[in-house]
Amino acid sequence: MRTRLKNCLLFDGTGAPAIPAADILLENDRILAVGNVDNVPIDGEVAVDLKGFAVCPGFIDTHSHSDLAILDEPMIPPKIRQGITTEFFGQDGISMAPLPVEYISRWRKNIAGLEGTSDSISWEYRNTAGYLNQLEQSGIGPNACYLIPHGNVRMEAMGLGENQASDSELSAMCDILQRELDAGGFGLSTGLIYPPCTYADNKELSALCQVASDNNVPLVIHQRSEADLIIESMKEVIAIGEQTGVHVHFSHFKLCGKYNSDKLPLMLELLDDAKSRGIKVTFDQYPYVAGSTMLSAILPPWAHAGGTEELLKRLADPATRTEIINAINTPKCTWDNFVNFAGLDGISVTNVQTDKNRHTIGMTLIELGKDKGTDPLTAALDLILEEENGVSMVDFYGLEDHVRQFMMRPEMNVCTDGLMHGTPHPRTFGAFPRVLGKYCREEKLMPMEEAIRKMTSQPATVFGIPGRGRIAPDYFADLVVFDPETVRDIATFTAPRQHPDGIKLVMVNGQAVFSDSGIPIQQKDLPSGRVLRRKA
Repeated sequence: MRTRLKNCLLFDGTGAPAIPAADILLENDRILAVGNVDNVPIDGEVAVDLKGFAVCPGFIDTHSHSDLAILDEPMIPPKIRQGITTEFFGQDGISMAPLPVEYISRWRKNIAGLEGTSDSISWEYRNTAGYLNQLEQSGIGPNACYLIPHGNVRMEAMGLGENQASDSELSAMCDILQRELDAGGFGLSTGLIYPPCTYADNKELSALCQVASDNNVPLVIHQRSEADLIIESMKEVIAIGEQTGVHVHFSHFKLCGKYNSDKLPLMLELLDDAKSRGIKVTFDQYPYVAGSTMLSAILPPWAHAGGTEELLKRLADPATRTEIINAINTPKCTWDNFVNFAGLDGISVTNVQTDKNRHTIGMTLIELGKDKGTDPLTAALDLILEEENGVSMVDFYGLEDHVRQFMMRPEMNVCTDGLMHGTPHPRTFGAFPRVLGKYCREEKLMPMEEAIRKMTSQPATVFGIPGRGRIAPDYFADLVVFDPETVRDIATFTAPRQHPDGIKLVMVNGQAVFSDSGIPIQQKDLPSGRVLRRKA
């Protein structure tokens, strides 16, 4: 079947000037022709007039946390409704696979703050191949790509301890990583503030990055510090890139702590210097001054050693709890101290697991302390203990001027980093429309053509996704139709579950998965996304 999209303002994803009154001819899951398509036969086609609307490639979210949620809710409306047609799972070094059966119970608790939890799926898929097969069997709304998470690899090779890897354990990790990449992984991810990734030394990271480099896939990294020690952290990562030849892709690049503004010029210098030396460095960014992760990220790394069960024992022990609180209250730390850079009034609870504590969602840590009749840190530790680590938070970390400066960098592409459960960060519902509405149309920070490039062909190139990210003949028909005059995010921190304005039609592999009443294309609430596997 053929579909002709007529009279649209065409953004092809390359950053080239938009083409007015263009036509796009689709056939099944592909783009057949673009521009002047009058000479293409029209037998049996459906024609849709899009005058007044724009069309661009589907957005690629290079940092998402839908890994578990998509198995329970395959269409992922918060993502589809903002124009995202491809998502990257496996982020921050702690995700779904590989997952040896003996670690299922402990690992579910370890990732609950990021991914949520579910009793309705099978957790016995064992490895990346099994997980991706499960996605295919359940059906998915957007396309899915998977990064191989360092923490899962480390867990399979040597458990959840904080010890450094022996030579034999390191060799096992490299073999596991190669096995998982062969299953279709698009890269290696790590999160150096999350256990067990945080316990890795430079030798371990370099060995794994050499495997990634040999496979021509990137290292996608939540670096060791995004705050007080960010310069040292960036130097560590860039040095690994230079040593191994791996393409470094910084996750959710930012500068935490308003008091750290003096570090911004040197951060930009490090990016420029890496480029001048031929080191491949890119990053993604969500367009907000607040982040979101598990509440237990406020704890020092040593508190997590051995996994969630050991963490909970430490929180239940009065003497160890005092040590934890003293560590958090230390003015200068060798780890990213969220309480230092966001403040007790800048961290809010966004999700819990039990009805008992449901009323705490939306409370700052100061408000949580008042609710529990104790000091804020004691209340936070009590909540993590009661919820068995299944607590998420929002943290206000930085400055709007920094967001704008990073957004303008050539290395940048857009992401959501959206957690799916509870009362999420508004980025889960609105990151991509926010860039188009706030930063392009209203603030004129960059042309819409350039912003769309950063959402489409840029990430497709960085991660090596063939046939996606552009509107061109023989590319897959992942498309977004939007109103350039009205597109905007409306999700807020107090009311985040609001879909954006101005997104009119979303197509995944040629099928309309969202269509508003103004577009005469039948919406099919059927998963048309595909699991994309990297080919060696």
